[in-house]
Amino acid sequence: MKITLTGSIGNISKPLAKLLISNGHQVTIISSNQDKTAEIEALGAKAVIGSITDVAFLTTAFSGADVVYTMIPPNFGVTGSYREYMGSIGKNYAEAIRKSGVKRVVNLSSMGARKALEIETFAGAYDVENILNALEGVSVKQICAPYFYFNFYNNIGMIKNQGFLGANYASNTRMLMVHPEDISTAIAEEIQQPFNGNSVRYVVSDERTPGEVATILGTAIGKPELPWIQFSDEQALGGMMQGGIPEGIASIFIKTGTMLSSGKLWEDYDLNKPSIAGTRKLESFAKEFAARF
Repeated sequence: MKITLTGSIGNISKPLAKLLISNGHQVTIISSNQDKTAEIEALGAKAVIGSITDVAFLTTAFSGADVVYTMIPPNFGVTGSYREYMGSIGKNYAEAIRKSGVKRVVNLSSMGARKALEIETFAGAYDVENILNALEGVSVKQICAPYFYFNFYNNIGMIKNQGFLGANYASNTRMLMVHPEDISTAIAEEIQQPFNGNSVRYVVSDERTPGEVATILGTAIGKPELPWIQFSDEQALGGMMQGGIPEGIASIFIKTGTMLSSGKLWEDYDLNKPSIAGTRKLESFAKEFAARF
């Protein structure tokens, strides 16, 4: 098959491309960075360089593809509504899909897209799902993911400088987490098998508590007593802003932590649990974390 991937050679798209190419598919990777061309071509993929804000570019990149994988790249530089940013990219994808004649789409969404619409990132994911699902004659598979393991890399400085892990939710909070490569595996499976109409697949690698996360990651780095500390919303917001995160983005993280505490993020997942779970458990990721640490 001919498959076009957005997401450049990020944590999901790069392993996804490797899987698809190893199975004999022709893969095109969209990137905004000309410097990524050589690395993309080294994978055995075709590089197309341009902006996902350019519908004409996207239409050309999608043309001839049997399947397109779409994702909304994180953008901490957004100064206005993050929901509007996500929706604008979703509309660009939809227009390019319509104009190019693509009939099958796999879209990376979020587990909070149905239950946490008061948070802009989840509301944006919800909007993108609806935009793509409204395409006539196009089958769309939504891949819904929870908290990424790789987000814990952002806490390395906290561990080194302050000696703990923490956020604005308690150590016994229920956390669903995923390894990006489990997402890549799921997307590759969906791309390579038939699907019709609009449907959802949840991808979860492990279910733990923050206290367990601190113990497992701490043990991997030689700090088995590493504690998890719950911050107030104000403390968490101040810490993130001090670390250079814009207030609007930091406030999204604060609201997400509140949703984690309430359990609301996982309600739809609990009603639609997948029969197949991801294979990369927290202990496996802990080895990667230790290598990065």
